[in-house]
Amino acid sequence: MSRIGKQPITLPKGVTFSFSKEKSSVSVKGPKGELHQQIDPEFVIKHEDVTVTVERPSDQKHHKSMHGLYRALIANMVEGVSKGYRHQLELVGVGYKASAQSNVLELSLGYSHNVFLAIPSEIKVQAMQEKGQNPTIILEGIDKQLIGQVAAKLKSLRKVEPYKGKGIRFTGEYVRRKAGKAAAK
Repeated sequence: MSRIGKQPITLPKGVTFSFSKEKSSVSVKGPKGELHQQIDPEFVIKHEDVTVTVERPSDQKHHKSMHGLYRALIANMVEGVSKGYRHQLELVGVGYKASAQSNVLELSLGYSHNVFLAIPSEIKVQAMQEKGQNPTIILEGIDKQLIGQVAAKLKSLRKVEPYKGKGIRFTGEYVRRKAGKAAAK
C-alpha cells in the first residue's frame, strides 16, 4: 500500500477544493490563484470539511503506482495556491548578468551573444544584482511543475562546471569541485 497515497491532505483556510467525476478533474482555488489537474476517473477522491483523501480502486500495479502520484499532485496544488513556490538561482562567473523586462529574461552567460528566454505568464520573474554578490534570478509562481521546469531550463543554459564552479545554480546548492591538472604533480 502506498504510504504517501494513504496520507490525508489538509486544506488551509481560504482554499476551496472541487472534484468533477464526469470530467475527471480536480480544481483547487486559493488566495494566490487556481489550478486544475486531470486524474484517472477510476480513482475515488473523498472531500470532508478540511481533508481530502485519495483512494485507489484496486491493487493492480498501475493503480498502485498512480495512487501516491495523484495524492502528491493534489498536495502540491493546495500548497501552491495557499503559499506559492519560489526558486532562487544564482549566476556564478565573471561577466555573467541577468535582466528581466516583463516576462522576458535577458542573460549574458559568456557566449558571443545574449540569451533571451520567454518566461510563461504564470511565473513572476525578478533579476537582482547586489554589489559584491553574484547576480540572482528569483522565480515565483503557484504551479510547482511549471516553476521547476523553467528553473531546469535556466540551469541547462549554462551547466555548472566542476573545475571553477562557473554556471547557473540554485542558491545554496553544493557543487562538488574537482582538482585540476596542477594537483597531479
